[in-house]
Amino acid sequence: MRSKKFILLVLIPVFLHVLVFMIIPIIGSGVISFLDYNPLRDNNTFVALENYKQLFSDGDFWKALKNTLVFVVVAVAANIVISLFLSAIITQFRSNRTRSFFRMMVFLPCIAPLVASSVVWGRSIYPTNGGLINLIVTSLGGKPLNWLGDARYLMMSVILFTLWADVGYNTILFSAGMDGIPTEFYEAAAIDGSGRWNQFWKITFPLLGRTFAFVLVMTVISYFQMFAQFNVLALKNGPQNSGLVLTSYIYKLAFTNKNMGYASAVSVALFVIIMIVTLIQQRLNKVDWEY
Repeated sequence: MRSKKFILLVLIPVFLHVLVFMIIPIIGSGVISFLDYNPLRDNNTFVALENYKQLFSDGDFWKALKNTLVFVVVAVAANIVISLFLSAIITQFRSNRTRSFFRMMVFLPCIAPLVASSVVWGRSIYPTNGGLINLIVTSLGGKPLNWLGDARYLMMSVILFTLWADVGYNTILFSAGMDGIPTEFYEAAAIDGSGRWNQFWKITFPLLGRTFAFVLVMTVISYFQMFAQFNVLALKNGPQNSGLVLTSYIYKLAFTNKNMGYASAVSVALFVIIMIVTLIQQRLNKVDWEY
């Protein structure tokens, strides 16, 4: 009984955090979405579903949704592939010190704040004149490109930065999952003459089912909510709104246009999209295995 009381006492701050910073804001946003709400006005009228009807005729909303989906699909897929590849390499080292060293090196970019890292990349990696990438391109005989000022390259530039900043987190998770797979499976496969590539697809990948499902869901949810790098690298949402995503559109509506009622409707739409995608992923990624 005492242990249960202690557990409940310890969990109270967590429950309060979830209540104050997650549940109440979600409910509040849902309520505001039915209002023509401006925080600078005294009277905010009830407009029912007008804000949601406006979504269907809002070209900027559909542009932001398209950009968001492109970013999430490409960045998540690349993140999963790269982190699996790095994890497979790291787990090949027998020394725990060597593994820890490479895990630390891969994870280092995750420690840096996204805003600060975005500023560094925007001023030293991506500039047309003197940027690191363009220096490499020109040294190979190519022409310098306007990575952040050209609609054709902006989203690719943001995705590249996001992978650099975030791939280490999933690498650690996949690496931990691979370390938990019993070595007996690999020993038996080696005796049968199975190569490393075959072992990965027939042993490692199937037994990473739960880790893979968790990483996929959490990465998708996180990438739908990405904001900092778009706000820094895609100035004014980029040329032709090529860097406009739902999070930046919500920020623009709420804090620039002061149209918080419509911004809340967009945020509710984003919440519903994330929830639907998450439920579909959980249904598709059901795994049942033992070892």
